Amino acid sequence: MIEQIDVSQVNWARATFALTAMYHWIFVPLTLGLSFLCAFFESIYVRTGNEEWKRLTKFWMTLFGINFAIGVATGIILEFEFGTNWSNYSWMVGDIFGAPLAIEGIFAFFLEATFFAVMFFGWDRVTKKFHLFSTWMVAVGSNLSALWILVANGWMQNPVGMKFNVDMARFEMQDLWAVISSPVAIGHFTHATSSGFLLASLFVVAISSWYLIRKEHILFAKRSIAVAAVFGLFSSLFVAFSGDEHAYVTASTQPMKLAAMEALWEGETGAGLVVAGVPNPMKELDNDEEAFIFDIQVPGVLSVLATRSMDGFVPGIKDLAYGNSEQNIVGVDEKITRGQAAISSLAAYKAAKKAGDEPGAATALTEFDKNRDFLGYGYLQSVDQAVPPVSLVFYAFRVMVGLGTFFIVLFLAYLYFAYKNKLESMWGLHVAGIVSVFLGYIAQQAGWIVSEVGRQPWAIQDMLPVTVARSNLDTGTVVVTFFMFLLLFTALLIAELKIMAKQISLGPKGGDV
Repeated sequence: MIEQIDVSQVNWARATFALTAMYHWIFVPLTLGLSFLCAFFESIYVRTGNEEWKRLTKFWMTLFGINFAIGVATGIILEFEFGTNWSNYSWMVGDIFGAPLAIEGIFAFFLEATFFAVMFFGWDRVTKKFHLFSTWMVAVGSNLSALWILVANGWMQNPVGMKFNVDMARFEMQDLWAVISSPVAIGHFTHATSSGFLLASLFVVAISSWYLIRKEHILFAKRSIAVAAVFGLFSSLFVAFSGDEHAYVTASTQPMKLAAMEALWEGETGAGLVVAGVPNPMKELDNDEEAFIFDIQVPGVLSVLATRSMDGFVPGIKDLAYGNSEQNIVGVDEKITRGQAAISSLAAYKAAKKAGDEPGAATALTEFDKNRDFLGYGYLQSVDQAVPPVSLVFYAFRVMVGLGTFFIVLFLAYLYFAYKNKLESMWGLHVAGIVSVFLGYIAQQAGWIVSEVGRQPWAIQDMLPVTVARSNLDTGTVVVTFFMFLLLFTALLIAELKIMAKQISLGPKGGDV
């Protein structure tokens, strides 16, 4: 018997976690990229011995430190929420999910912390080369922290390397390497970190453009742009490449997410990619409404993206929901039936074990093993619950891709005018650069909407729905914590913006560079 779910409590718990994650990801990508930019700037200083590059490095390092501190604070709260709002999740998968987080804390975070103090306070206490080494170690450590966190998230998207313990009713680690080397985990890491590099490049370009508009710190701004635009261009190109590879992996591991990204309701051979379109809000799983009010497609491209073949079949939402025997696709409706059978067999197994009935327990376990892969589906009440919010995922994907394409063009423009030595006169370009840092944050959040909303209703893909992963808290408690965190995070963000604005207004110390 499946217990009655308080949907309101689940939704508020999801909202609280989403709020924390979105605020946290305001700070994280800037940390990932700005740490490497600081290392690049300092490398130039050590190589040239030019003190102006040292002042430039210190300026960007100060902004990095402000952002780093607040990012750590929000990250700690995010991890605590697994125990408060998602205790069933922590119990059922903590053996696996906790391992990469523990490695992140023991190894990567301590690597950052060890060299962080040297980077900020060791300028006159250690040699140039050791200080540069410390700066590079902070950059490496920051991104190693991201590696382990994104490995954990990648496992949630594609659970591998584990087995289900029927006696404890939890999933347990069997192969750590399989978790780390999962194509989904690797794809998450490469795409998320490179997008962080892109955002940090936009950040440096935006502030430098502000100085050029005001005709302040001109040489400083031009040097900063020269390095950041090169780093940003390579990062944006890699973001596009890693995104393509990640979409290919998603087609096999999370086909429902890919179908939602394209609002593809009916499976197609030689499916086209929707360049622009307006999904029909009246379209549902159980009706025959048109999928789009308006759309422009490029024929065959989605099949290439998903299967690496122009003639490849891409399953639609209805194929995945109701099954497609021609394509050997088991529908959600059948998975729910088999999942419910798995839940019943598991209950029978526990009852037999408790009663000391070993033959009965063995029989129940045999029945459970036939359907164990569909256990999570047994907690769904209807087929439509397996379909994520299509329009939201569709639009978020296009915002992310569209802005990513724009950033490539923007960095190329900065490099072209820097090469022509015309940056000082390009007022319109600098306005676009300043605006683009905000667009960069929008692209970051849109990417996570695609990733996380696209896999709903699952906390762990195909294994654990969010309705089961929750803690047994009353709705009022979760609502209170939501608004507490909203106020806290907003205050932290305002504080960071004010401190950053103050530092930017002061400019690089030690003279005009």
